[in-house]
Amino acid sequence: MFLELINFLASLDTGFNVLNYLTVRAVFSMMSALLISLFLGKFIIAKLQHYQIGQVIRGDGPESHHAKAGTPTMGGVLILFSFVVSMIVWGDWQNNYLWIVLFTALSFGSIGFFDDYLKLKHQSSDGLSSKQKLVFQSIAAILIGASLLYNAEAPIDTQLLIPFFKDASFELGIAGFLILSYFVIVGSSNAVNLTDGLDGLAVMPVILISGALAIFAYIGGNYNFSNYLNMPFMPGTGELFVVCAALIGAGFGFLWFNTYPAEIFMGDVGSLALGAILAVVAIIVRQEILFFLMGGVFVAETLSVILQVGYYKRTKKRLFLMAPLHHHFEKMGLSEPKIIVRFWMITLILILISLASIKIR
Repeated sequence: MFLELINFLASLDTGFNVLNYLTVRAVFSMMSALLISLFLGKFIIAKLQHYQIGQVIRGDGPESHHAKAGTPTMGGVLILFSFVVSMIVWGDWQNNYLWIVLFTALSFGSIGFFDDYLKLKHQSSDGLSSKQKLVFQSIAAILIGASLLYNAEAPIDTQLLIPFFKDASFELGIAGFLILSYFVIVGSSNAVNLTDGLDGLAVMPVILISGALAIFAYIGGNYNFSNYLNMPFMPGTGELFVVCAALIGAGFGFLWFNTYPAEIFMGDVGSLALGAILAVVAIIVRQEILFFLMGGVFVAETLSVILQVGYYKRTKKRLFLMAPLHHHFEKMGLSEPKIIVRFWMITLILILISLASIKIR
């Protein structure tokens, strides 16, 4: 939207062309999302408290969590609002990827919103059933995968890149691309949802991974940089630099209120949407494998739940003291802030390893 105004102003004075630069729009996108989140944060928290929209705590959860009962939830609305507004204002409306990400945010955010609503209505930690949630997520993921496939123009758009190797890729084909996209989107959405159990635990890795994906998007969308770094050139992906910047700003704004001790929780409306957004960006820039590595914390949290359930069914014993994994460490006696910061550090290390793949080829 802002690009139209920039073009008009540039026709009057060429100096306004600087606002058309991708890096400049990304900075403004991030700052806009951050300021919107900070400005509306207290207002939304007050409204959620007024309508008694508070967190429902699991009965079998750690004892320390019972004090969090009633903390305003569904704060993901704040993240998504600031993210969407900034992306729409500073993004290029002619770029199809922008609209695919927007659909991702709204569709998965809606699923999470309905899930949160049912939890609050029934005053239970159970909202949508696992099957119901999976059905809705599957429909959205298939539509997104089909949209990405429809917009595929170059061979690289349906290939799986192998990191750390020069020109190494694997042709997925239509069926392979759709299957991979489905599992990446649904898996990432649920993984972030499972990780969102401690104050700020999920949102900071989302911010860090967004920054890494922004770098891949910028390089892939720039012919000179991609050629110099021996990476495939993917026209149009550069616009995701602005999208990721908006997500970073929105995430930091929310973290201001979500850091320990949290004044607000993001709820499923935030976690389901954020996981899906990251997945879609990773698919567009063809970095699904590195996304799996960067999101190692999300992967570990998900595997801990799968292993816990499977082990219990076979032995009637628990493999972990409690799942997801962060609860296991809580049961071991580690303080919540220590667990949170260590998970952040692990994510940062995994991201640095992933970024090293840009030069190690």
